[in-house]
Amino acid sequence: MTFTAQTQIAEAFHQHQETLDPLKTATGVYVTVHGHFYQPPRENPYLDTIERQPSAHPFHDWNQRIHHECYRPNAYARIMNDKGEVVGIVNNYEYLSFNIGPTLMSWLQNYDSDVYQRILEADQKSAQRLNGHGNAIAQVYNHIILPLANERDKYTQIRWGKYDFYHRFGRYPEGMWLAETAVDYPTLEALINEGIKFTILAPSQAERCRPFATKNDPEPEWHEVGGGQIDPTRPYRCFIEDGRYIDIFFYDGPISRDMGFNDLLASSDFFVGRLGQAVKGDHRRSQLISVATDGETFGHHKMGTEKCIAYACAVAFPQRGWTVTNFAHYLSICPPTWEVELKPVTAWSCFHGVDRWQDDCGCGGGGEWHQKWRRPLRSTLNWLRDHLAAIYEETARNYFNDPWLVRDEYIHVILDRSPDKVTAFLTRHQCRQLSELEQIDALRLLEMQRHSLLMFTSCGWFFEEISRPEGTQILRYAARAMELAAEVSGVQLEKEFIERLVLAPSNILLYRDGSEVYRKLVIPAQIAFEQVAAHYAISSLFTPYPQQHRIYCYDTQQLDYQKQQLGALTLAVGQVHLFSQITWESRHLTFAVLHLGGWDFHCCIQNFEGRSAYTKLKDTLFETLNQASVVQTVLEMSRLFGHQSFSLQHLFAEERHRIMQQVTARTKERLDQLYTQVYRDNYGILAAFHRDELPVPQELQVAAEIALSDRCVKQIAKLESSGHDPQAMITHLMELEAITTEAQPLRCKLTLPEGKKTLERLVLERLWHLLNNGDPDKLEEDIQLIVKIIEVGGQLDLGLCLDKAQELYYNYLYQQILPYCIDSQNGVNGGDPIGCRWTVSQLCPLLKLGEKLAVDVSPWLNYLD
Repeated sequence: MTFTAQTQIAEAFHQHQETLDPLKTATGVYVTVHGHFYQPPRENPYLDTIERQPSAHPFHDWNQRIHHECYRPNAYARIMNDKGEVVGIVNNYEYLSFNIGPTLMSWLQNYDSDVYQRILEADQKSAQRLNGHGNAIAQVYNHIILPLANERDKYTQIRWGKYDFYHRFGRYPEGMWLAETAVDYPTLEALINEGIKFTILAPSQAERCRPFATKNDPEPEWHEVGGGQIDPTRPYRCFIEDGRYIDIFFYDGPISRDMGFNDLLASSDFFVGRLGQAVKGDHRRSQLISVATDGETFGHHKMGTEKCIAYACAVAFPQRGWTVTNFAHYLSICPPTWEVELKPVTAWSCFHGVDRWQDDCGCGGGGEWHQKWRRPLRSTLNWLRDHLAAIYEETARNYFNDPWLVRDEYIHVILDRSPDKVTAFLTRHQCRQLSELEQIDALRLLEMQRHSLLMFTSCGWFFEEISRPEGTQILRYAARAMELAAEVSGVQLEKEFIERLVLAPSNILLYRDGSEVYRKLVIPAQIAFEQVAAHYAISSLFTPYPQQHRIYCYDTQQLDYQKQQLGALTLAVGQVHLFSQITWESRHLTFAVLHLGGWDFHCCIQNFEGRSAYTKLKDTLFETLNQASVVQTVLEMSRLFGHQSFSLQHLFAEERHRIMQQVTARTKERLDQLYTQVYRDNYGILAAFHRDELPVPQELQVAAEIALSDRCVKQIAKLESSGHDPQAMITHLMELEAITTEAQPLRCKLTLPEGKKTLERLVLERLWHLLNNGDPDKLEEDIQLIVKIIEVGGQLDLGLCLDKAQELYYNYLYQQILPYCIDSQNGVNGGDPIGCRWTVSQLCPLLKLGEKLAVDVSPWLNYLD
């Protein structure tokens, strides 16, 4: 055979292999599981941060709680054996098709950069696996119902979503998730104009479909599928009037519903079996089984189900010969051969089109409360949007070449508010050189427009009552937008806005209607520079601020500060310069704050009126304080500052709670000492009651629990402070063991608010030290210390979460320990692992540590044996 013939055969064989490669040629069964990950924006419009939400306890807010239950577990999803040990750790985002709301991604970037990076890396790895098509798709920016938006807002939402995606993932999106999958033909046209190739819809949103025309069948028959009967195993092409098109995937409705509302994800066997029932047995060349649901289903709505997704995608689907893919990849190898027409206006969570976001349609009400407030709220916000747009257009043309182009590109500033970037942005768009005050007004106008978009976030209408946090939040955005409009143009819109809200009836008698919701829940939450200064002043009594400091989105510069204490009284007088990172507004303010002891604070604020006036004011107040007269000092403050004053209640919630803790710390310490004395004096009696199983006097039981809890808290604090001294740590751990031994027969329930977090952190720190900097000669001691911390956490019934320690160990196991095991088994380097500071005999204790961390290391322990 000639060389040429051999080459031709080899090429033919290679081409044949390519046709069998399901990643390059559509063949066989493909599976796509799509997660729509989203949280409504919860930030305080004035502080640009999420404040504490008590309903999310024990977490700070709902973003944190859902992150703990869903977003992080999906980045580090476990595959477990029947002993509950970790066999594998999977980044689910590598296998899921997903969109993550831009406002949520922004929060994730600031809150947990590790998870944020895992999500970005997952998209990159999926693109490498799937011929350049990553798993991530974009989302309309802040979840506006696009069919209800005007054309300008529609495009801004899409453009902001596109650029936010590009900024994070480094590529332009191929697909875009529509809020609530709400769609109409103008929305499709906007997506097409913005270069979006596909979107994902519910099967109930299709009206009819048919195969493409062919020579043999130039006018194929339409198939009516308005009842949700469309075949979801193929993509469809949807044409608009001018002949252009966008491709659409319809997810499998029944399976998707079962994922969200039944126990389909309780077992990977159930899940895989259910998907298998959807596979068509008609011998078609390829088919796509796609399902879609809220991403929060995987771990938050249904606890632990991220494990099901991990096993199904990484193990079970490949075992069946199914290819895990995403919509963009499948579209690249299997373009549509059918076209579809959609119903006029639809969404996936409303049977009445999009009435859930504008009318009393019953969706989301639970059948008990009306939603008559929805249409008046929508109408009122539409009215406000149009007035704000007129103010913006008229005023912004004084500053910008193209006001609406500037708004579309304002996403660049939202993503990076560093002064250099903002200056460059303004310079690029300004129609002339702007003064400092004009720059402030320009930023105010853009912020006004940002809040006018945020006030249409879909969550405000989704549920049954206007006074819920979601409805209140969009009203807060509206309030901030009106405030900014007034500052720039002088136009006052709030009075008529409130009058219009009277038509939005509440289900709760306390609020009566939307106007009362606004007065009681929105107006009191508004924040001015004076409140920021009051926050600074009061908290300065407990926090020694540096000259430059950041309070939420405000930069503070301390220009003068003097504090004096006289008995129980403390007086601080100072001046501070405040600068808003958002609008570049600034104020130079003078403050005086008097702490009368306990919860009583009297704080006054005024504009700085010059050095001479400030010096006189300061001298006068301190002279009055030295007379030891509380009444005279308060009166003098009122005379100098006016009668408006601020108290502890005016502090931002986080700082108020911190100061409340500090103010009560001494009282708590005295009570702890008192309860400890009661416990010591009555220990014998208390033990006798328990020994004879008699009802224990509540006073004695409470005293014992408080006393022993106090001892534990102090020992845990000592344990944490001795983190670099293993011997001292062992001593404190033994003391904690002694306390638990003492508490057990007395049936004491120990309360250790920070104990769980502290011990988890110590386990992680000691493990990191062991694996990265540990002395081989002290290996046994280091392992013993880690094990001891875990055991004491169990004795204290803290329910330690060792997830991060497991992840650290698992990564080291597969990157370091297992290669060492193989080297030693193969006799490489004389039986000692290459580049390893551990000896072969030390690998066994390291592996046994994995058992303590609930990581499956049995194959490797057996391997060494």
